[in-house]
Amino acid sequence: MYFSLIVPVYNRPEEINELLESLSQTDYKQPFQVVIVEDGSSNPCRDVTDSYRLKLNISYYFKENAGPGDSRNFGMEKAKGDYFLIFDSDCIVPMHYLSEVDKALREDYCDCFGGPDKALGSFSDVQKAINFAMTSFLTTGGVRGGSEKIDKFQPRSFNMGLSRKAFEQSGGFGNIHPGEDPELAMRLWRMGFQTRLIPSAYVYHKRRVDWEKFTTQVNKFGKARPILDSRFPEYAKLTYWFPSVFILGFYASLLLLIFAQDFPLKMYFLYFFLIFLVSTFQNRSFRIGFLSIIAVWRQFMGYGHGFLESFVKIKLRKQKPETAFPELFFKS
Repeated sequence: MYFSLIVPVYNRPEEINELLESLSQTDYKQPFQVVIVEDGSSNPCRDVTDSYRLKLNISYYFKENAGPGDSRNFGMEKAKGDYFLIFDSDCIVPMHYLSEVDKALREDYCDCFGGPDKALGSFSDVQKAINFAMTSFLTTGGVRGGSEKIDKFQPRSFNMGLSRKAFEQSGGFGNIHPGEDPELAMRLWRMGFQTRLIPSAYVYHKRRVDWEKFTTQVNKFGKARPILDSRFPEYAKLTYWFPSVFILGFYASLLLLIFAQDFPLKMYFLYFFLIFLVSTFQNRSFRIGFLSIIAVWRQFMGYGHGFLESFVKIKLRKQKPETAFPELFFKS
């Protein structure tokens, strides 16, 4: 099969340089195409992509800003491949990635797959802590860490594969962001397509390096989930409530201190101590272990509050999602 790699980018030429450099070192021997879609950037990466034209088969497009989902769709419409591999611009692709995907699809083909992410040793301590929060089995990040059951895996668009057939029949990504990737996966399920996880198809994902941006990002994830649950109630899970229950339980444990009941609060301290120990062991760094406590706290608080706010507005007050949360929707 012929792969077309789709990469939307917005004002991040330095990230595209790292991504293209990693792709230029692939051990994959078959031809493939790289499609870069500049989403209305004021700091474009055209010079960067031009510098790799002797190493890679690159197609570069500039379009008006309409969000990553629309840019991915644009790229797939322009691409020549029969199978699309979709990355975020802040990813670094291991040299074996394309070979692993090709092997996995030949052994057990599916029209949509996702892969996990890892942290490179060169990443900052904050990036490694955020990666731990987003991938650890101790948090809700098991999905991205590669531990979700393979039969109903919801691929994430930072590392995702989609056949041309599935794209053409589904219409690709919608205009919600974030949440456009699970939304597409659930539409594909309704249409009879299968998704799967390919554990060996991992990428190195840099993620946000600023605490406030990270908190804002996971808050939007939380807001998007009740919207998706209302659209696809058959795929809603109680586990999506976990961060909200976690923070409500924390507030309740603080109130119980009034009555000299400190056991619940001690359980929270025990949980975060476990976070510290596991992250310290995995990353071999006390500093990253400590930063992981901050990352997990911000992950749960951001997502949990966003989920609760969205549940009230969407589920209870029956507000239209585009009216309740206009920041989650790009104009088509």
